[in-house]
Amino acid sequence: MGKIKVERCDIEGLCVITPTVFKDDRGYFVETYNKNDFTEAGLDMEFVQDNQSKSSKGVLRGLHFQKEHPQGKLVRVLSGEVYDVAVDLRKDSKTYGKYFGVILSDENKKQFYIPKGFAHGFVVLSDEAVFAYKCTDFYHPNDEGGLKYDDPDIGIDWPIEGLNLIMSEKDTKWKGLKETFKF
Repeated sequence: MGKIKVERCDIEGLCVITPTVFKDDRGYFVETYNKNDFTEAGLDMEFVQDNQSKSSKGVLRGLHFQKEHPQGKLVRVLSGEVYDVAVDLRKDSKTYGKYFGVILSDENKKQFYIPKGFAHGFVVLSDEAVFAYKCTDFYHPNDEGGLKYDDPDIGIDWPIEGLNLIMSEKDTKWKGLKETFKF
């Protein structure tokens, strides 16, 4: 059974996971998910869908969430480097509206676990990146929501200086946290 190192983040529920990497003269082997290891580390979830995207430098995807069918996500980068972000949307959370960001790359092999109740997004820092993630619920296109990536109320410190941002049309139209959630 492979072993993982789990770093709990300042925002409850978020975890940066570093798997054990076995290297030799042929290359490397890494076990990216083992239910037993995750359960032992207190991360007991069931995944129902795997997704993968390829993006070029400057592509910013997000910040996305699903309203009625929230998804937990285990995200990682297969090639390249991204800055990955989760924003706490749990209305009763003491860290509501706060974010956590981490560099994920094919070099560091880190994974980021984002439980239900968070918005998620990333920006590609390398020439291109292949991004993979496991989800705890299926994608429901009519249930999708989003937040403005540069909402000053969230204050994400994106490492985008000098990047030519490339975004989907829908990602340019999301509103800020206060406009999206009125409790």
